[in-house]
This record gives sequence, structure tokens and C-alpha cells, in this order.
Amino acid sequence: MVLEPTAGAGFDADRLQRIDRHFARYVDEGLLPGWQIVLTRRGEVVHHSRYGHRDVEAGKPVEPDTLWRIFSMTKPVTSVAAMILFEEGAFDLTDPISRWLPEFAEPRVYVKGSAVNPVTEPATEPIRVWHLLTHTSGLTYGFHHAHPVDAIYRQAGFEWGTPPGMDLAAVSEAWARLPLVFQPGSEWNYSVSTDVLGRLVEAVSGKPLDEFFAERIFTPLGMTDTSFGTDDTDRLAALYVPEPGSRKAIRNEAFGRTGVGRPDCFSGGGGLVSTAADYHRFTQFLLRGGELDGVRLLSPRTVAHMASNHLPGDVDLEAYGRPLFAEMPFDGFGFGLGFSVLKDPVKAKTLSSPGEYAWGGAASTAFWVDPAEELTALFFTQLLPSSTHPIRQRLRQLVYQALVE
Repeated sequence: MVLEPTAGAGFDADRLQRIDRHFARYVDEGLLPGWQIVLTRRGEVVHHSRYGHRDVEAGKPVEPDTLWRIFSMTKPVTSVAAMILFEEGAFDLTDPISRWLPEFAEPRVYVKGSAVNPVTEPATEPIRVWHLLTHTSGLTYGFHHAHPVDAIYRQAGFEWGTPPGMDLAAVSEAWARLPLVFQPGSEWNYSVSTDVLGRLVEAVSGKPLDEFFAERIFTPLGMTDTSFGTDDTDRLAALYVPEPGSRKAIRNEAFGRTGVGRPDCFSGGGGLVSTAADYHRFTQFLLRGGELDGVRLLSPRTVAHMASNHLPGDVDLEAYGRPLFAEMPFDGFGFGLGFSVLKDPVKAKTLSSPGEYAWGGAASTAFWVDPAEELTALFFTQLLPSSTHPIRQRLRQLVYQALVE
């Protein structure tokens, strides 16, 4: 699919060029290898640009069909998959996940102690489907380095990936044996919840997650380049990390092997490789309320429900979430069923609209959907972690300053 920009749609063409000038400096200063940006309004592409290299060392530029590891931008796809099954009556959002994943029948919760000798107690509330969708399950990530349970995850081999040879069923069973950080539903903590949600999709549908995605989402939406891993290593961008001190982008071959070939574990939380054109179609499907080109996967009511703040008491992440390193601020943002949800632009210090829903990936990719302005924005690069530069905040500023109608 070719993303050809059209003029107008309420944007000032000269102001749009500020976006490219700003992010070109990141590349010129060696802070990013290259990038691709797609901006749409009212279903029309109004800005599509690219700069720099998908592989600096090989001198390969970013192309329109460059493949990007989207990491946690996989999470909204998994959330859509779950809600497709929800719409078919396969489960209620309040159902305990142990009905399909018996390994979670008796979770235990960390109380005190070290990672070597934790003291735990039984969970007073079962992990429910909505807990997975909202990251309120009590699960965590090993890479947080913020809690003894994070260290327990790392000891078990879960930091930036999963141990070799373990499929999604095996890692779900392994996580179920580890303590929860808190009682389910009592706090927000970014976690492997969406990976477990992917395992739930497998258990409920009877299909491996890659097959469910292909049959129920990618093929219907025409997302021909999105998959768990790729053998097309020429189109796949290289992965970079910041050099300590200078923050210059340096190639990391170990992380770069992620996304190459078929993985052992279909990570619903971070395993997909995609293109700008494909993810553009996914965001248009969301913006149009669950339909694209005559194909409907979800009802408008379901998409609106997903894009609502589901944190108890309608609070924001600052009030309900655990403080973690992250590029996105917690002030003014709630969380829905698979996305962050903007509650208060003034508190969040952003020009975006109330009701915007969004997420990003560990390698500094990002997207948002603004229903009020019928606007979507996509940013792709390959620098890990995403907290290295304030890309998402800068992109919002530059997009909305160019919107004049």
C-alpha cells in the first residue's frame, strides 16, 4: 500500500514541515538511526515522511515499506483480538481467567521480603479478563527493576524476552507460579498482562495466536506485512540503543535478533513486526469505530468502550499507577482496554484532545488516535528504550501546532 499525502484537511503545509525539521536533527546528531512518520485526518494521509537509515552501517535508507519491530504496539492488536471474542459471547470482562487458564487458579501476592525469600499471601480477588486488559492484574515485567517481584521475573529468565524453547502456554504457566506485585484490581502496573491475554485468546479460540491474528485481524484488514517475526531481513530495520554518556545511537545485535524468524513464543505484548502502511490501516480501523473498507471486526460501541478510562474511580495513572520509567506522563492520562486514554489535556500538558487513545513500543515507536479531530499519528524508529528521548511529547506538539482548522 502506498501512503500518498493529500493537501489540506485543516493543516498548514508550512507548519507541517516543522515536524520533519525537528526530527531530522535527531538523525543528524546521531541520536536516531532514521524514522518514518504518518499523519492522517478524516481518513486522508496529510503527511508521510521518512529520514535517515533503517540500517546505518549498511547505508540502507528508510523506505516506505521498511519493517519495524513494534514491540508494545502489539498490545492493542491483542486487545482487539480479545474483544472480538468478547463480542461473540466467549466470556465476560469480569470472568476469572482461571476458567480457561487453570494455572492462575490460586495466585499468591507479594507481602514483604527479598526476591530470594519473598513472603506471600493468597490473592483475595481472582485475576479477571479486565485486569489483563487494563494492567491491573498484579503481574509485572522483569525489566522494571522497581520491585522484588521484578527481580524474581529476571531470575526466572524474563527480562526483555522469554527463555528459548518456551511457547506462550509455557510462559503463561511460569508466570502463574510467580507472586503478584499487588492484589488484582488494586493498582496499575505495566506488565506481561497482555501476553497472558494473548494466551487467553489461544485457549478460548483453540487457535495459536499467530493464526488468530492472521485470520481474524490481518487478512480482513489487509495488513499483509504484519506478523510474529520475519525472514525479510533486508527490509527489517536494525535495532539501536543509546551509547552511555553521549546517547548516540549504537547498533545492538543481541536485541536486533528480536523479530528475525519465527519466535518460540507469540508475544501478544510485544512480538509483532509491521510496516507504517499496515499499522496505518489498523489505526484507521480504530478511528472508524471497528470497520475499514466495508469489513467490520468490532462494533463502534465496543471500540468506544475500549477507549474509555477503566481505572476505578475514573482516576488517572498518576493516582493509580506505580511510578515507572516511561516516556509517557501519568498526569492526566487514564487507561482503557489496551490503550492509554487522555482525560485532562491541561493536567497532561499536551495539545491533544480529551478522549485521545494511544500507546507505543519499546524501540521508540508510537501512535495515537484522536477521535475528536478524526486524526491519527504514527512514528517509527528503532531505538531502545523508548524513554531515551521525548519523542511522543514532541510529536504531539508539532502535529497540533500545524492543525489550524
